[in-house]
Amino acid sequence: MTPPPLPVAPTAAVGEMHPSRWGDPARAAALPDSARGLVEAVFGLDQRPAAADVVVPPSALAAEVLDALRGAVGADHVLLDDATRRLRTRGKSTPDLLRQRAGDLGDAPDVVVRPGDHEQVAAVLAVAVAHHLAVVPFGGGTSVTGGLAARREGYAGVVSLDLVRMKRLLAVDHTSMTATLEPGLRGPEAEALLAAEGLVLGHYPQSFEHATIGGFAATRSSGQSSAGYGRFDALVVGLRVATPRGELRLGSAPASAAGPDLRQLLLGSEGAFGVITEVTVRVRRLPAEKVYEGWRWTSFEEGATAMRTLAQAGLLPTVLRLSDEHETAINLARPDHLGGPDAGGCLMIVGHEGEPEQVAARRGAVAAVLAGLGGTPLGEEPGRAWAHGRFDAPYLRDSMLDVGVLVETLETATFWSRVPELYDAVRAALTGVLAGEDGASPVLVLCHISHVYETGCSLYFTVAAAGGDRPLERWLAAKAAAGQAITAVGATITHHHAVGTDHRDWLPAEIGELGVSVLRAVKADLDPTGILNPGVLVP
Repeated sequence: MTPPPLPVAPTAAVGEMHPSRWGDPARAAALPDSARGLVEAVFGLDQRPAAADVVVPPSALAAEVLDALRGAVGADHVLLDDATRRLRTRGKSTPDLLRQRAGDLGDAPDVVVRPGDHEQVAAVLAVAVAHHLAVVPFGGGTSVTGGLAARREGYAGVVSLDLVRMKRLLAVDHTSMTATLEPGLRGPEAEALLAAEGLVLGHYPQSFEHATIGGFAATRSSGQSSAGYGRFDALVVGLRVATPRGELRLGSAPASAAGPDLRQLLLGSEGAFGVITEVTVRVRRLPAEKVYEGWRWTSFEEGATAMRTLAQAGLLPTVLRLSDEHETAINLARPDHLGGPDAGGCLMIVGHEGEPEQVAARRGAVAAVLAGLGGTPLGEEPGRAWAHGRFDAPYLRDSMLDVGVLVETLETATFWSRVPELYDAVRAALTGVLAGEDGASPVLVLCHISHVYETGCSLYFTVAAAGGDRPLERWLAAKAAAGQAITAVGATITHHHAVGTDHRDWLPAEIGELGVSVLRAVKADLDPTGILNPGVLVP
C-alpha cells in the first residue's frame, strides 16, 4: 500500500514518554507479527514478565531545602510525587531500561523542579549551591549514554531541573533567518511554532518526537537530515546560559575572530558547565517539496564510495544514509516489516527537500552521479517507507526486550580511509563477546552510515543477541569491547549520542590528559562547587 503524502511540517502533539519504555505510552505494543517469526527463528522467544511497579526511594531533602526551592519557582512547580520522580529517572538506553525492569530506581531524583524562565533557573542554581544539591538538567529524557544519572555521593540530594515549562518561541528574525527558542521545546513543538512563521529548523534525530532544543544543543545532536540542514551545533548562532557563577550570553555575529568560540564550550557540555536557557538557531524557509527515494548497491564499500563522492563534490542531498548487507537483509529501514523480502545488496536512502526547481535540479545531479557509479534506482517507495518509520526503531527495541532479546545501538565516526578498519573492528568486538566462547550464541550486528562529511562519516551499529539471565552484564561487556576497538582505530567514541557516564572513561584516550584537564578547569570556573550533573562528561 502506498504511504500517505509526507507532511510539510510535523505535528506539535507531544506527551510524556512511557515510564519504563521508549516514547508514547499508547504506542507500546507486543512484538509485531511481521517480526515475530524472524526473531523466534534466530533467537527463540523468552517472554519476560512486565516490569513490576517499583517503589521510588523516599526523598532525602529537608523541609528547609524544599521551602527554598519553592521560593525560587513557586510551590506548584516543586514536585515530590512518585510518578513525576519516576519519569525523571535516568534516560532510555537499554541499560537504563534493564535496570528499571530489575527493580532499580536508585537514581531517582529527590525532587523535580520546573523553572519558568532564565531567572528562575538561576535562582534554583543558587539554592543548589547554598545547600550542595546535585542538579540534573532535564529536557525530553531521551539520553542513551547515562547523561541523566548524576553522582549522588557527597550531595545533600539530587534535583531534576525539568525545563518543560520553558517552551516559547522568543524571537524570529526573518531578515537574518534566525529564531530564538527556549530549551524545553520538544522537536515537534519547535517545528510547529516555526512552521507558523513559514520556517523550518530541519533537525530530525531519531529522538525527535521527544527530545528538546536544549538537549539538542547540550549533546551536540545530529539529525537524520543533517546532510542538508547541518548538525545542530552548526545551526546554533547564539546561547544564553545560567551557571552557578552567573549568566553567559554568547554569539553576537554570524562569525567572529574574537578569540576561541566559547559557544563550543557549552555545545556538548551535557549540563555539566551550565544550563542552556535560550538557543538562537539558523532557520530555513519551509520546504515546499520533499522527495525520498531508494538506491541499491552491490556492496557496502561501493555505496560508501558513492556517498564520499557526493560529499566531496558538494552534492549532498538533504538525507543520505546507507545500510550494510546485514541491515538491508533484515529490512531495518522498515521496522514495521522486519525480515520482509529483500533483493540483496545494500539499501541507500536519498532525500531532497526545498523548492520544486531546487529539488529537481539537485535530484537530477545526484542521480547522475549515483547511476554513473553503479547504483540501481529503486524509486520512491523505499524512501517514503523509511520516512514514515524513521522514528519507530526504539519501539521495536522494547518489544524485543520483552521476549528476551537484547537490543542496543552504538555509534562512532572516522575518516573515510579508516572506515573499513573501524567497521570490521567494531563488528568483531561485539560478536566476540556476545557469541560466547564457543561462538554458538546467535548475534546480529547491523550497521548503516548515518551522517556524511567531505572527510569521513558516522557508523551506526544496531546489535541484537539473546539476553540470557544477565542481559545488562552481557551488554556492558560488549560495549566495553566495542569502545576498545573504536579507540584502537583512532575513531571518536561518540558521533552524536554524547558522552554521559557511559563514554566518560573513554574520553581521555580521545582528547588526552591535557584535554581532560582543560575540561576540569572550565568545570571548576563555571561550577566551583560541582553541583551541575556531577559525574557526567568530565572524567
